[in-house]
Amino acid sequence: MTSHVPDSLGVLLNESTRLLNRRFDQRAREFGLTRAQWQLLKQLFRNEGINQAGLAERMDIEPISLCRLADRMEEAGWIERRPDPDDRRARRLFMTEKSLAMIGTMRALAEGIYAEALEGLEPDEARRLIETLAHVRNNLSRRRGTDADGTED
Repeated sequence: MTSHVPDSLGVLLNESTRLLNRRFDQRAREFGLTRAQWQLLKQLFRNEGINQAGLAERMDIEPISLCRLADRMEEAGWIERRPDPDDRRARRLFMTEKSLAMIGTMRALAEGIYAEALEGLEPDEARRLIETLAHVRNNLSRRRGTDADGTED
């Protein structure tokens, strides 16, 4: 007879994230955007005019990966690159009318997915879950004398 071992925090967070991402990909596909492209637009909406290196850092991806993603998005008319007035080697990224018009739609799509994920929870339970996850994130983002890769400062 085997007893049920509860899932660990890591397993639950990882599986929940994977399922949220899958659901978002399924729904966003009809608008011609991938999750990575949506993440770029979301970051660009908050930081319009940022250079590519800064955006890659914010998205936690390699600059070459961001460059390829931006290439595809520029070709599709989602973003535009402009020269950086302070650094002739750098390019700054800006949203186009096409991407600005999509922000509300994509927000509504995300809210619908979140509502689906929190279905069956009382509003107070959902609020506490979000506060608890924010607390976990804040705990893990504190440096406590080491860099993110575990090396000492």
